[in-house]
Amino acid sequence: MVGAYEDVLNVGEMTDGIIGPDVRKAGKVADGGKIIFITPPGCWGPMITPSIRGGHEVARPVEVENAEVGDAIAICIEKVKILSRASCSGVDSPVDGAFSGDPYVAKRCPKCGKEWPEYRVEGTGQEAVRCAECGSPASPFRMVHGYTLIIDGGFGFTADASVAKTVAEKAYDFSALPENSRQVPILIFGKSDLSRLVTRVRPHLGQLGTIPAVNIPDSHNAGDFGSFLINAPHKYGITMEQYETALTDGHLDVDSVREGCIVIAPVRVRGGGVYAGDVHAMQGDGEVAGHTADVSAETTVSVSVLKGLELDGPLLLPPAEDLPPLAKPWKKDEWEGAEEAARKMGIEIEPVAPIQIIGSAPTVNDAAARGFERAARLFDMRLEEVLNRVTITGAVEIGRLPGIVQISMQVPLRILERTGLDSIAVEHYSLPY
Repeated sequence: MVGAYEDVLNVGEMTDGIIGPDVRKAGKVADGGKIIFITPPGCWGPMITPSIRGGHEVARPVEVENAEVGDAIAICIEKVKILSRASCSGVDSPVDGAFSGDPYVAKRCPKCGKEWPEYRVEGTGQEAVRCAECGSPASPFRMVHGYTLIIDGGFGFTADASVAKTVAEKAYDFSALPENSRQVPILIFGKSDLSRLVTRVRPHLGQLGTIPAVNIPDSHNAGDFGSFLINAPHKYGITMEQYETALTDGHLDVDSVREGCIVIAPVRVRGGGVYAGDVHAMQGDGEVAGHTADVSAETTVSVSVLKGLELDGPLLLPPAEDLPPLAKPWKKDEWEGAEEAARKMGIEIEPVAPIQIIGSAPTVNDAAARGFERAARLFDMRLEEVLNRVTITGAVEIGRLPGIVQISMQVPLRILERTGLDSIAVEHYSLPY
């Protein structure tokens, strides 16, 4: 990539579902600069679009000044603005014959066998996306139970059949797809199995991080879905070694990756390759339906390089209100009271800061174990010490089923100083010491 590093970079161009070292970058941003991402909905639209080679459609990555392999990049979300006026989602079922091994990745026409076929859209409904060559329905997924969600300010309302049909007929308008998006808006399905429901809008990013050191589908850049790529029977298969060392866990679906958080991502390739997408209007822990209400959005982030901070996976500093009770940052009066009480027994307590370590693996239990191991290596602690600290100063929360967890713990500042994380944590949580 040629050209100067920009203080503010606007990114409105998407990948075709693949991220990695060979994917063309959107540009360069200065260390300390800002990126404004305009992104389309994540899951369902790309899932039903046979020419897209991943489960999502994310922004092209951005090279960050000074970022080298072995560093980390702190990505602070400053603003998330929803652009869509409606979303559609639900529980999926793959279509037999419409893929080779993985319906999110290796799509093919179930009739003529064309891989990643171009398509045309005929009307609305679950068979509206058709192969451009033979005319057969070509989406590799059906929605077995779903809803159309109208978004208005801080609220979301699920539509009845009549409203869902109206939205389906104006799917592109309601989706507000960015100009460069290639997906078919899922709103054309017109689903209304769940109507008259109201929910709160609380946007967050399903994907935010740095690119992996191998070219893979964006939706599989995580320890759970990434395991599907090991020795896979399609062109994006990877080895076990690549799975263990090349991924960056940029696809988290953690609902605390929202305004006011900081994601600290590992750098696997020069420049880091910061990318974003898959914005959700809302999601409960676990994303238990497999998908949630994806939207087009404008996201503003700032980026800063943390030199020499070599990570096995991401760290997260969520907004203080999102932390579990035992991990919440100490307030000044609380800390002074704790110090006074401890001194009565001759104990000098040490300053701490909350940190979340991301664990990822094919199952939740394995993800938690991997997260504990990541914490032990990063903080140079015995594994048993990590387990004790998490038990009495933190928690394990499910980010996404089947295998993303957030491991919260209070970490002494003397340890964070060794990693260079002390100042960023103290400032982020306005700690009293």
